[in-house]
Amino acid sequence: MSVTRLSFPYGESIQWYSPDQIPQLPTSPIKDWLLASGSLTQKLKSHCSQFEVKVLGEDILNPFDSELPNQSQVWIREVLLCLDGVPWVFARTIVPSTMLAIVESNFLALGTRPLGELLFTTGEFTPGKIEIGEFTPCTSLAALISSLNQPTEQALWGRRRYFSHQEQQLIVSEIFLPTAQQQIESKNLI
Repeated sequence: MSVTRLSFPYGESIQWYSPDQIPQLPTSPIKDWLLASGSLTQKLKSHCSQFEVKVLGEDILNPFDSELPNQSQVWIREVLLCLDGVPWVFARTIVPSTMLAIVESNFLALGTRPLGELLFTTGEFTPGKIEIGEFTPCTSLAALISSLNQPTEQALWGRRRYFSHQEQQLIVSEIFLPTAQQQIESKNLI
């Protein structure tokens, strides 16, 4: 894999929708993964022998207009979630600088640990709404997917989830890469 820190960030501005506003949600089982209310990390771990987080980069940056429009600087962390050595999910976390000041050590000390462990086990964060998106990757994300030897021309499904902490929200976007979508559909993984 030829991923380097110099290419960070990979994320794209994606149009996200409430699940009830999408004219045609994908068929199950990918729909079940998109709308799952629990930890995606735990769900992924249940389908592999070895789960790994590959950190692509993390830094204080400007968010996309569609992410946190009232924030000029946020902490962004982008990772690949890998199952048995194969990248399945591209995840992008956006933490407002005001929240980072409160829980900075929690985020900056994650390293290769999954964010899901922090969000679902500490009791400090409340999971909120889920939004869904379908898009064809372009620019940096397409280059990343290509470097992973996965096809870039197919539409991808992803979800964006909000987590609250002391009246503030962070955002986690999770894009199912082509290999994950193929495995979930062909093996009817739930």
